[in-house]
Amino acid sequence: MRTPRLEIEYCTRCRWLLRAGWTAQELLTTFTTELGEVALVPGTGGVFDVRLDGETLWSRKEQEGFPDLAVLKRLVRDRVAPERSLGHTDREHS
Repeated sequence: MRTPRLEIEYCTRCRWLLRAGWTAQELLTTFTTELGEVALVPGTGGVFDVRLDGETLWSRKEQEGFPDLAVLKRLVRDRVAPERSLGHTDREHS
């Protein structure tokens, strides 16, 4: 297994595969060398959870919604490349 490993677990019944795939694409585009693997994990029950090496970064049920991409990028960055600037994404909520 390549590390760090990011997992996006999505609800197949809710048809959130496209959202999970888009989120994965955006994170892989931003963190081209910092992420070792991004996995899409089918689930049920309205799940949309993002985990990095087993640590939950975002849970749709706990946070009551989907992650804003800029927020999610900052959460990932803070763990895999804390010294890295995200450019405009950092400035959006500063």
